[in-house]
Amino acid sequence: MKPILLVVSPYYQDISEMLVSGATRAIYAAERTAEMITVPGALEIPAAIAMAAKSERYAAYVALGCIIRGETYHFEVVSNESARGLQELAVHHHLPIGNGILTVDTMAQATARADVSQGNKGGDAAHAALRMLGIAHVFGLEHS
Repeated sequence: MKPILLVVSPYYQDISEMLVSGATRAIYAAERTAEMITVPGALEIPAAIAMAAKSERYAAYVALGCIIRGETYHFEVVSNESARGLQELAVHHHLPIGNGILTVDTMAQATARADVSQGNKGGDAAHAALRMLGIAHVFGLEHS
């Protein structure tokens, strides 16, 4: 069985660690294995998934990171383009992807969403990737 790839932007290290913890717990609970790579930022996550997909080594992908609103338009660009990139990969390349890139206004919001005992968005993203993997299997799009 192929592993699930976690693609992580560790810009906010504490948040990323919580997201990874939630995702790996969900993956292991589903009796799957996980591998992880890190990328410079959220904008690079879709490109890394596209590269990894070419290798055909992974069954599904979980995008993990955090974007906190600042004083400039950069927040919107990074938020929108990373989400668009992931959606394009999922739709056009039939990849099972869970999007766990948080887009928040404050660090407190990020912590509440990332913490395994609170929002557990890393776990939610892993569950989404696993569910999409199951749907791909139904349609004969083997990623195993």
